Amino acid sequence: MLDAAAAFGTEAARLAVPAPPSIRLAYAPLIGVLAARVARRLATRAVPVDVELWPAGWSSATASLAAGEVPAAILSAPFPPGFTTTARFQVTVGHLAVPAGDPLATVARIRPENLSRHRILLPRNRPPGSMWARLAERLRGRYRELTDDIDDFAAVLDLVSAGAGLLPAPHLLVDTIRRHDIRFVPLDGAGLRLMYGLSWSPERTSAELMTLVQTVHEVLRTR
Repeated sequence: MLDAAAAFGTEAARLAVPAPPSIRLAYAPLIGVLAARVARRLATRAVPVDVELWPAGWSSATASLAAGEVPAAILSAPFPPGFTTTARFQVTVGHLAVPAGDPLATVARIRPENLSRHRILLPRNRPPGSMWARLAERLRGRYRELTDDIDDFAAVLDLVSAGAGLLPAPHLLVDTIRRHDIRFVPLDGAGLRLMYGLSWSPERTSAELMTLVQTVHEVLRTR
């Protein structure tokens, strides 16, 4: 009886402590390390904020923003209209992912103009002036369109290994992925960069959202 009473008292005390504020953050899989740093920093603030991280592609993230299912998302350009986008940053795309057995795997570096005999994997969604649009012009039609957007670069490496095509690889992918069947060859003079930013609705602001925005800026300044 005493043990049951003690257990009841402990549970009641736990329930009496208010849960920390929370927020849901959608993010592109490529920048998962950044999203994790944001979550860790929010968890250690004077007033902790619990972050539910949700990896999502561009289409899913923008649809969830519009539906109010997530208050904020870190995604790639083009940024959704009607939302505030802050904390913009660039990710350099300076390598080409090739199968380990491909002749290109042994070259020191390669220029995009020298890829005319190779098929490059690109997204269908290539707004004018975007990195993907500029690269497509330099490739002169030698590319294969995958889906509307390339969000999960790591997953596309499976297609590279299978011989479906070669993939322009951001440095975040090169720094974190190690596969025996893939080689990353430096792209010379490509000047390619992906733009990312934090998009959120000014109509759904909250203390947690403003703290999230501030924290993303802080993490970017110290990365």
